[in-house]
Amino acid sequence: MRILITALMLACSNCLMTYAWYGHLSTMKGRHWILAALVSWGVAFFEYMIAVPANRFGSETMSLPQLKILQEAIALTVFVPFAILFARQHIGLNYLWAGLCILGAVFFIFRG
Repeated sequence: MRILITALMLACSNCLMTYAWYGHLSTMKGRHWILAALVSWGVAFFEYMIAVPANRFGSETMSLPQLKILQEAIALTVFVPFAILFARQHIGLNYLWAGLCILGAVFFIFRG
C-alpha cells in the first residue's frame, strides 16, 4: 500500500515538474526567459511539496535505488502523454523500446 501511495504522490509531483520544465516552451513562447524561470520555480515549489514527502514515505519500504527507478518510470509515464498531447510531439517506435527498457529496470530493481 505504501508503494502505491508513493507512486500516486510521485505521479502528481511529476505532472507539476513536467509542466515546470517543459510547459513554458508552449505557454510562454515569446516571453523573456527570466519570466518563464520564475513561473517554473513557482510551479516547482508545489512539486517539491509533494515529492519530498513522497520520497520520505516511500523510503520507509523501498531502497533508494528502488525509489529512484520508480521515480524515473513514473517520470516517463507522465512525460510521454505530455509530449504527445500538450507539446504536440511525434512519438516514434524508439519510445516503445525505451519504455520497455524502463520496465525492465523496474522489474530487475524490485525482484526478490
